[in-house]
Amino acid sequence: MSDQLSEKDWLDQGLKTLATRGFTALKAEPLAKAMGVSRGSFYWHFADIGAFHAAVLARWHEVAAEQIIANVEAASKDDNPLALLLRRVFGERLMLERAVRTWASVDSAARSAVQAIDRRRLSYVEGLLTQSGLSAEIARARAQIFYWAFLGFALSDQSLPKARQQAVVDELVRMSAS
Repeated sequence: MSDQLSEKDWLDQGLKTLATRGFTALKAEPLAKAMGVSRGSFYWHFADIGAFHAAVLARWHEVAAEQIIANVEAASKDDNPLALLLRRVFGERLMLERAVRTWASVDSAARSAVQAIDRRRLSYVEGLLTQSGLSAEIARARAQIFYWAFLGFALSDQSLPKARQQAVVDELVRMSAS
């Protein structure tokens, strides 16, 4: 790679590093070495490591909430958006989710980022359930249950075979409509 990396390049490398090596690996020197550039490239885009950490958390919010929501909305013209969302999130390896939540257990900025994404995701799922005809009270309760199911899946080290995973998603979709 050249020294002409963009801020996005650094942030994407930060997310990749966070997912595979944890938040303690989010340092300028090892990241620059992994990307084949000098630390100067890092400091061209970020004032310090704190600014980088804040930008990584903002990028995580973008890819782990906003992009997923936008993709579901774009793809759901002829399909149930909640079913699309559930298939998507229960079909992913969620190493990044676990890494950010681990970081949040020891860092207040990461904890705030997790709380913000939790609110955003819950609000989105609650809205989908309300749009499907459920009362606001039931939609709120089911959104919380679905989100807890997602978090349990995300934080679990156990993966499900595809058929079992599909059965769980199918049951969650069925629950959303009843």
